[in-house]
Order: sequence, then C-alpha cells, then structure tokens
Amino acid sequence: MGIVAGLDSSPDFTRIVVCDTDTGAVLRQGYAPHPVEGRPSDIDPQAWLLSLGEAAGGGLLEGVQAIGVSAQQNAVVPLDAQGNTVRPALVGGDKRAQVAAADLVDALGGREAWAQAVGSVPQAAQPVTKLRWLAKNEPENALRTAVLLQAHDWLVWQLLGRPVRRTTDRGGASGTGYWSAATGAYRPDLVELALGHQAVLPEVIGPSDAAGTTPEGLLISAGTGETMAAAFGLGIGLGDAVVSLGASGSVMAVHPEALTDQSGMITSLADATGMHLPVVTTLNAVRALRGAAELLGLPDLESLSELAMKSTPGAHGLVLLPYLEGERTPNLPHTAGTLAGLRRESMKPEHLARAAFEGMLCGLADALDVLRGRGVDVRRIFLLGPAAELPAVQAAAPSLFGAQVVVPQPADYTAIGAARQAAWALGVSQGTLDPRTPPAWQGAAAQVLEPGEELAVGQAVRQQFTAVREQTHPGAFRP
Repeated sequence: MGIVAGLDSSPDFTRIVVCDTDTGAVLRQGYAPHPVEGRPSDIDPQAWLLSLGEAAGGGLLEGVQAIGVSAQQNAVVPLDAQGNTVRPALVGGDKRAQVAAADLVDALGGREAWAQAVGSVPQAAQPVTKLRWLAKNEPENALRTAVLLQAHDWLVWQLLGRPVRRTTDRGGASGTGYWSAATGAYRPDLVELALGHQAVLPEVIGPSDAAGTTPEGLLISAGTGETMAAAFGLGIGLGDAVVSLGASGSVMAVHPEALTDQSGMITSLADATGMHLPVVTTLNAVRALRGAAELLGLPDLESLSELAMKSTPGAHGLVLLPYLEGERTPNLPHTAGTLAGLRRESMKPEHLARAAFEGMLCGLADALDVLRGRGVDVRRIFLLGPAAELPAVQAAAPSLFGAQVVVPQPADYTAIGAARQAAWALGVSQGTLDPRTPPAWQGAAAQVLEPGEELAVGQAVRQQFTAVREQTHPGAFRP
C-alpha cells in the first residue's frame, strides 16, 4: 500500500488530499486560501505557491510517493526567455477580453473556421483570447512573452525545480484555443494570430505519463485542468454525463471521439484518461433561481425550493425561459428572459417558483439534447453544485433529463481526481498498472434518483417549455 497526493489550485484556494493508492480513500487533507483579496483578473502566480505551501504544512505530505496537480482552467502565465513571469497571470472569466474574442473569430474567418481548427469558438476566458488582449493592450509585454504555460503547467514546473522541459496534458491543452483535441496537435499559427508571434508551448504528455521527479524523489504526474480532474475524481465513463449547477450551467459527457460543432455550441475538450469531454454551456442556471427568489422576496434558495414543491409539474402552465444574461444554448447573446402562460390561476408565488426550477432544468436538458443529437450516449447524469441538493431540483431533474440522476455527496472531487492521476502514473512507473487503464478507485458515495413513473410528466413539461421557446425564438435552437 502506498499513498499519493492530489492538489487542487482553484481560483480562490489550494486544497490537498492524501489518498491510499489502492482504494482512493482520503487519509489526510489540507486547505489554504490564496493570499489575495477577492478574485482579481491578474494574479502573481507566486500566490499559488504560497497557499500550496500553507496547505501542505504540518507534515501533510509525509510518506507521499507521487503528486498530481489540477488547477483552474483558462489561466495564462506568460514567461520571458529566462523563465520569469512577464506580468501577473491572466485568470478567470475576464470580460475585458470580449472584444478580443470577437476579433479572433473574424480574423480566422468565423465561428465555423475555429470549430474546425480546434473544436471551440474563442470566448473571453480562453487563453487564446487573453493572448489577443495582451497583444492589443500591452504590446511590450506581448513582445517579451517567449513561453506560454497554464496554471497547472506552471505549478508542475515549479514543483520539479523549473527544469528545461515543460509539460502539460491533453485536458489542459484542449481548453487553450490553440490545441485540437481532434488532431492531438497544437496550432502555432493561432498563437501567432493572437499574440503576434510564436511562443514556446509545453509538451503534451499522455494521461498516465509522469512529468518528472522532484529533487527529493517525488513523482509528479501530468496534471490537468479542474474540469477534467473533477470528472476523473467522480469516476465517470462512457454513458455518463455531468450537469454542473453554478450561476451558469454546463453539461459534459465522456465520448470516444472529438466532436466538431460548426455552430460553436459544443466545446470539444479532452479528458484525463485519453477519451474526450464535449461540453455545452448555458449562461443561466442558479442565477435564474436567485432572481426568482429575489422577485418573490425569499431569503434563500431553500425557501424557493420549499415554495416550488407546493406547486405541481408544469407550474399550472407558467413557463420561464431563463435567458436572463442572454444565452449561449441556444445562441441568443442579446435576448432577455421570458415569462409565459400567465393566467389568473397561474399567478401564484408557488407556480413562479416551480417555473424557475423547471426553466433552469429545461435549459440544461436542451444542452443535453445537443450532445445526444451528436450521438453521445447519456444513460446516467451526475448532478453537481450546492443547488443539486434542493428538493425541487431532485424532484424534477430525472423526468426532465429522461435519465437516472446521481447526486454525489459533497467531496473534493477535483483534488481526488488529481490524486488518482498521481496513483496511475506511480503504478505505471512501478510496472503495476497498465498505462491505458487507470486505477479502479471506489466510486463517489451518492444518492440515486430514477425518472420512474414521472417520465411522461417530465416530457410533457419539456414540450410545454419547447413550445414557448420556439414561439418566442423561432428556429434559434437546432440540436
């Protein structure tokens, strides 16, 4: 029996779990916030190292044989030719780069050209877009930039003592906007299009490969982005999808091949196992619930859920199209939300509360249909986020999604996924694991919900939602 560690460097904190290599059982854990106020758009990556050191304090890593690193996606660390940071890392959603995203789409000839090139259309948060912003707004820094790393690449490089060789993994690379999951290759021409010149990019190594060994003899695995690490930590495979309920929502599923979507609704990512993770995003998920709670004068989402449970499926004909921030799925960037079906009998708080939950879930069901329409097998859906615990979500989700819904118990799945990757690389290096087959760890403890007899009711609610969507935005949604 050995022990490995998984490190999750999120936008706000570092969390470390120490796990048993054979079972995945969490033996110890550490946590530390990043030493910065709020969520700045620029951050000195040294802050990540400081919180890592604090989280690993008290002998947490004693006896550990290997470490896996996962980190926030979309962060770009520009380095000069000597390996020093040119400027603070560009992180987060970065709305300042929205104009740069539109510039890049036009520069390559449109959304379809980008989808064909790298499996995604530039968004403000993506590294390729941040490079365009840098070239336009800080040309001197852009000129000095010789090497491009993402957050997990940079942390792995630091742990290894800043070697000449710099590495990344398929998962992280697939989110950059200049690496194609379909071809497994970089597009240096797109880096040049964005930054104005070529830059050195990290070597993409395999899912079970080691990035190297620290001076102290610790094996460091390839590392990956937080989305891929969470999927790996949950143990999802073919037939599984993950619906994540944040302010916005996302739906991703495991698929054996990369999907190219000319409309740009699907972002074609690679996972941490050698498979693919097509992702469809909605701009409106829990923000629609919070808006409804505020409108009804309720203090929290638990109260909104309790009120919604007093209504019935279909909310007496009340339908909310929850496009409060515009929408990506369907592509309606400048639209607003719509409340339809107002009749005297439907104008009650509980029906509006129910319509908010159903509208949110129907929007995510539309996103699921985009994947299903491209041949992605979805038999089981993992529902993530604090809102997944709400009774109104659990009551409606299985019948609206038309599949078994699994609500995992809260755990540090991203850090666990990083630790599982470390165990895989360690096993391969010792000759005890196959490089094509990750270690079989215990699955996530979870609540399982079946659609059962409610399936027909749920499909009727979906039809009601679809009718209002088509009437309000004819032809906007083509899964």
